Amino acid sequence: MSNANNRLVRRGPIPPVFLLAALLIQAAVHVLVPSAQVIPRSWNLLGVLIVIGGFAVVVVADQQFKRAGTTVKPFEDSTALVTNGVFAISRNPMYLGMVVILFGVALGLGSLVSLAVPLAFAWMLSVRFILPEERRLAQLFCEQYNEYQRRVRRWL
Repeated sequence: MSNANNRLVRRGPIPPVFLLAALLIQAAVHVLVPSAQVIPRSWNLLGVLIVIGGFAVVVVADQQFKRAGTTVKPFEDSTALVTNGVFAISRNPMYLGMVVILFGVALGLGSLVSLAVPLAFAWMLSVRFILPEERRLAQLFCEQYNEYQRRVRRWL
């Protein structure tokens, strides 16, 4: 894709900034909006383990991008199509890891309202980042990307 086309891509905060905002919203909503505690306190440790697992997926995917010599920034053109490792399980493992982190935090908080944040975050990622990225990758890598889409699901 040419630089002229690349300018059409919406720039702005990168996904980790949105993740931080979602974590802050999740905590604020948990404290400020009364809701049922639907997850028992005994599950808090499971929430911590899920957060660690989500973070690990993000780090592994980031390292795969670096080894392939391509960008992790969603508004820059990729120079390589990474399809192995965690990318053989999910086309968007970094985004999946971020949603998993929010789900783990929701388990730790235990409130019903905190469970809404990972769902809203996944929707926002799809609209703001994933769909535009998929269009650009299809233009850049043509049939190779189309075959990858047929083989590997967007999330899991």
